Amino acid sequence: MDDPRDSPAQEALLQTRSAVVLVIDLVESVRAMEADELGVVQRWQAFCAEVNQYILPPLQGRIVKSLGDGLMVEFQLAQNAVRAASAMHEWMAIKCTPMVDGTRLGLRAGIHVAMVFDGVNDIYGIGVNLAARVATLAAPGETIATTQVRDLLDDTLDAEIEDLGDCHLKHVQQAVRAYRLGPGRHPESLPQTSSYGAAMLASVAVIPFSNLNPTREFWGIGDLLADGVINALSLSPTLRVVSRLSSACFSGRGATATEIGARLDVRYIVSGNYGIHGKEVFVGAELSDAATGTILWSGRARGHWRALLEPECELVQGLAESIHQSLLQTAALQATHRPLPSLSSYELFLGAIAMMHRAHFDDFERSRYLLESLSERHRRVAAPQAWLGKWYVLRNIQGASTDGSRSAGLALEHTHRALDLEPSSALALAIEGFVYCHLKKDVETADARLREACAVNPNEGLAWLFFAVVSAFQGRSNDALDAGRRALALSPIDPLRYYYESLMGSCEFGAGNPAAAVRWCEVARRRNRRHLSTLRILIAGYAETGEEAQARAIAQEIRRLRPDFTVAVYEAQSVAALFPFGRRIARAMRMAGIP
Repeated sequence: MDDPRDSPAQEALLQTRSAVVLVIDLVESVRAMEADELGVVQRWQAFCAEVNQYILPPLQGRIVKSLGDGLMVEFQLAQNAVRAASAMHEWMAIKCTPMVDGTRLGLRAGIHVAMVFDGVNDIYGIGVNLAARVATLAAPGETIATTQVRDLLDDTLDAEIEDLGDCHLKHVQQAVRAYRLGPGRHPESLPQTSSYGAAMLASVAVIPFSNLNPTREFWGIGDLLADGVINALSLSPTLRVVSRLSSACFSGRGATATEIGARLDVRYIVSGNYGIHGKEVFVGAELSDAATGTILWSGRARGHWRALLEPECELVQGLAESIHQSLLQTAALQATHRPLPSLSSYELFLGAIAMMHRAHFDDFERSRYLLESLSERHRRVAAPQAWLGKWYVLRNIQGASTDGSRSAGLALEHTHRALDLEPSSALALAIEGFVYCHLKKDVETADARLREACAVNPNEGLAWLFFAVVSAFQGRSNDALDAGRRALALSPIDPLRYYYESLMGSCEFGAGNPAAAVRWCEVARRRNRRHLSTLRILIAGYAETGEEAQARAIAQEIRRLRPDFTVAVYEAQSVAALFPFGRRIARAMRMAGIP
């Protein structure tokens, strides 16, 4: 008769899974027992009580078995196993009373991560045995780990890791590479880099999102989400984003925003979680201020989890855009309510950019004061001067100034100062090209400045955007479309996103694609309903697609916003009117009812 223990049903009960196995062994327990059996037993019982009540619960460890003079414990995270081993060594070395002869009991520990079989009250497998074998390499008070564990640790945060090379273990055929784990460094001993980079950049770390699902099947999605948000935020010229290799060290550690901020020298922390249901991923995210520990923004999103593998995932782009907007709004709020001297440089910078592109006149005016204050603090930095140049162009475009010549002179003063400070500043070159185009109506000089800006820094989105517009005016449709697409790709979360979309509509209009122009400008109008250039292209686009009623409705919207606006004003002020591009727009506006 077959043994029922060998039946397929019994085999099916043994489920495999990955586990981090920690084996703790009492050093020279036999000798210690012979010297003082009761003393050893009492101390071991006190040690086990400490482990059960205080060490394992916060680290999510589970005792698999007690070996009489040792313990086998399993964890989900390797760093928790290392912390537990360190706490056990510390308790035995400091809190456990010495033996009657004055000596102290010592522990040795081994850690390995592998696939294990689940029994009723135990775990089995080669990996379990290997953890016990590795422990024999340890001296009293030491923890030894395998390569599989070492690869999951950070040698600054988790432990000081010493490579012991290939070690031969009893009853193990192949040599095993082993590592001695010392205590990790405390936060105050870590090098600080608070002077790193420009003080005008807000610093952000994105921690891999945690998995709410009990299985490990979709464990890597947290890294995909973090990578996507990091990539999107990194394209913003106003942020300093910590690399994934640094921020990933805090995955699953349960560290507070304040602790992470101190370790990585950042002000803001992005974290979150996700769950999988069928084909959909449900994501929750939050932005925290590391200085205060407060949550500045939180949001939820959902989408197909396979879309996370795409280069431009809408879910990730939406999260990154919300995070960026929250940073801008927070800085703008601080800049509105706090005295300028009390604001950090990046609060001044972010606040100025956010307020410069608001509809309210007072906000727009205050943005100039913020930039002027910033330029006083950073007299050798080009960016504040370049943005002040742009401020004067926007002031003229918005109709707050009708003296284009004076506005051009003031704007060029600032761009010249910026280029004196940093001759290769692509931002300053781009804005100077913007000034020559829109205020000086010198398209040839603008074109030269913008080509230079794109060559100096091919990643400057504004340079490509302005180059696209100049190309569209001059009838270079392919150049305009290529540059516009590049600008959009470089600026997925720009606070001026509506402006990029509007000018992409201009490029499509100039290329003879009025329907595409309407689509882009309708997207831009949803973001900003007061942008005059967007509304003008919409009128022309609707007119050329035969939707004259829509064109007239947009014309009425312009008349409500700017009662003094006429076709004659457009022809007098806009450089586009010098080219066939602008003359098409003028004809459409007359047809739509603009006087």
